[in-house]
Amino acid sequence: MKSQALCLAVTLACEGASAFIASPRPAALPTQRRSLALSNTAANQAVAEVLSDALPYIMEHTGETIVIKYGGHAMEDAAASLQFAKDVVLLKSCGVNPVIVHGGGPQIAAMLGRLNIETSFVEGLRVTDTDTVDVAEMVLCGKINKGIASSIKQAGGRAIGLSGKDDNLILADKLQKVITDPGTGISKMLDLGYVGEIKKVNTKIISDLVAAGIIPVIAPIGVDERGQTYNCNADTAAGAIAGALKANRLLLLTDVKGVLSKEGELFEELTTERVSELMRDGTITGGMIPKLNTAVNAVKAGVGAAIILDGRARHALLLELYTSGGAGTLIKG
Repeated sequence: MKSQALCLAVTLACEGASAFIASPRPAALPTQRRSLALSNTAANQAVAEVLSDALPYIMEHTGETIVIKYGGHAMEDAAASLQFAKDVVLLKSCGVNPVIVHGGGPQIAAMLGRLNIETSFVEGLRVTDTDTVDVAEMVLCGKINKGIASSIKQAGGRAIGLSGKDDNLILADKLQKVITDPGTGISKMLDLGYVGEIKKVNTKIISDLVAAGIIPVIAPIGVDERGQTYNCNADTAAGAIAGALKANRLLLLTDVKGVLSKEGELFEELTTERVSELMRDGTITGGMIPKLNTAVNAVKAGVGAAIILDGRARHALLLELYTSGGAGTLIKG
């Protein structure tokens, strides 16, 4: 893993580059500002060297599609949200084709509370009834989706917010969830309401936007052949979209630094086979299991690699793509 000094240098370079991309460049520097810039020659040289070192990685990813699952702290904090938008615009300016898929569970729960809509559970799993799926669509496709697209525009990019209902982007059916009682061995089907299982991703609208230089921002709301709306898991949606696009990378932003060993050490790289072994021996547990299942399925569907990384880290996207050490756990075939 890269040294702390290199991390700091990359962060400084990223912040300078992000600010440069987000703001129009003046025709000429005022005399006073020019003098100040000259006095900081050493610092400027350090930034230039970091950017130069990033050139091989910039060239590697130019023209490639990268699907980013955006959520957690990185989406809830206003300052982090703005920085995320700037970094996405920087990626686009460096020739990457970013496709963003976002979640919004905490925001949905907050809105349900404000509207006094009670949430029911079956075997510990949330049930999405008619009122809940309506609120989910309102929050995901409205406030969150358009807010992300607006932030990207403010940062100097072009973005359009979509949901899986647009052009039947995400075709889904009702999730069939079966659980087995460990004591009796008896299995039963759970009715979780309008929770969707993704059946197909229609990529044409995504490809059309990318070809036009526009960043797609996608809410994970799916639809079936009859027009019924379903709330789909955002990680699963991102993985399915990445697989359908045969993306070079799937970046899953989380609130942990990656996949950890039983001793708390970060796994920098895992194969899909090694992931299965770690699940069997109990190293990987809890909420990391579905994320890794998404990553493994995406790789098997043709994604170059999937990375689980800490969205709370400053410039996590740029550190992952444009440095030798990356910023999380890389999963490959």
